Amino acid sequence: TDCTTWSPAGRIHQIEYAMEAVKQGAACIGLRSKGFAIVATLKRSTSELSSYQKKIFKIDDNMGIGTAGLVSDARVLAKYMRTECINHRYVYDAPMQVGRLVVQVADKSQLGTQRIGRRPYGVGLLVVGADQTGPHLFEVQPSGQYFEYKGMAIGARSQSGRTYLERHYEEFPDLSLDELIKHSLLALRETLGTGQELSSASVAVGYVGLQGGFTILEDEGIAPYLEAVKDVAPAAGAAEEMADAPAAADGAGDAG
Repeated sequence: TDCTTWSPAGRIHQIEYAMEAVKQGAACIGLRSKGFAIVATLKRSTSELSSYQKKIFKIDDNMGIGTAGLVSDARVLAKYMRTECINHRYVYDAPMQVGRLVVQVADKSQLGTQRIGRRPYGVGLLVVGADQTGPHLFEVQPSGQYFEYKGMAIGARSQSGRTYLERHYEEFPDLSLDELIKHSLLALRETLGTGQELSSASVAVGYVGLQGGFTILEDEGIAPYLEAVKDVAPAAGAAEEMADAPAAADGAGDAG
């Protein structure tokens, strides 16, 4: 019953622990322009013999999500979101609005913070999509709160990624898709630990435009963009921020 009990300080600790699970997951970056919304993630593998965990999920033709935290919880929420999109398309013969689905999944997340016998989902979502109102980027937290952003980073060492986005977000609205993907990779690179590099095996990028068609770039598809940003110098001050940031717990159960 911990998730239904308030502490004397006015806090619900189980919700805060779920938020910490998001911070243990590999970083996830989201940003948008006038024409596109993009999500970029770091993928983890438990060993050199295993495959990398899937961190980006296609929800509908006009929508996808990037995750940080428990991947098993992310799969449950992705299945719920897909079902809602299918039902909406069946009834209205049109894709679901991004903001409407975000509200529904936030309401579903909130139930786990209020009912006995349930726990909050230990995953944070960056939802990217496009509808008749334009491209959108939303964050959904385990607490049930949601926010719309121009750019956002969640997961381990995400503060360094947010610092990069804050320095460059004014450029985003008029950028082409290629330039936007490069910025997402540069922001993702800021979240890496000392001595680590981005690789085509450990990075995935998903994007959607005003015409729909959510697309995921992995492996050979993302390699040309990684090559393009390889020689770009790191942002000033990133090393100091990284030294102060807690390291991600790579072996922490199902977190990714």
